[in-house]
Amino acid sequence: MSNPLDDLKSLYGDIDQQTSRLVEIHGPRLVCRRGCSMCCVDELTVFEVEAQNIRQSHLNLLQTAVPHAPGACAFLDADGACRIYEDRPYVCRTQGLPLRWLEEEASGDFIELRDICPLNDEGDVEPIEELPQDECWSIGPTEERLAKLQLQFGQGKLTRIPLRSLFQLESE
Repeated sequence: MSNPLDDLKSLYGDIDQQTSRLVEIHGPRLVCRRGCSMCCVDELTVFEVEAQNIRQSHLNLLQTAVPHAPGACAFLDADGACRIYEDRPYVCRTQGLPLRWLEEEASGDFIELRDICPLNDEGDVEPIEELPQDECWSIGPTEERLAKLQLQFGQGKLTRIPLRSLFQLESE
């Protein structure tokens, strides 16, 4: 039987490979850099399998460090950089990119929706609505893979954990 944490790291590798292609395509429009934390909001939750990966990889940080003040992600340092960047959750690996997904309307028809960080949609850039589908991160397939890992890890439960709750010390 496979190990869900090993499978999660494999999934992260696949995500990073796919997002690197999108970063290359959209490089000029992306202002996301170390310290840009506009998307790093508080109250994010992750599947239990992702929380366990963070616990396993950053036990010392979780036991001895204080989370960032409420309002921003608990894992940001004083300069707005991620303290667990290599092990950041799925949601953090795709932020800033042009995102697309399908939603079902009351009629049963599906419509495509798109979104991008407002900082990455400024200036003389192609409107997100006009980008080819393969130049956007398609929400859905990866979430399905991640949910399957969680079901395996969580014994059939889709349990989510607040990132802030992983810290053992309180914010000052």
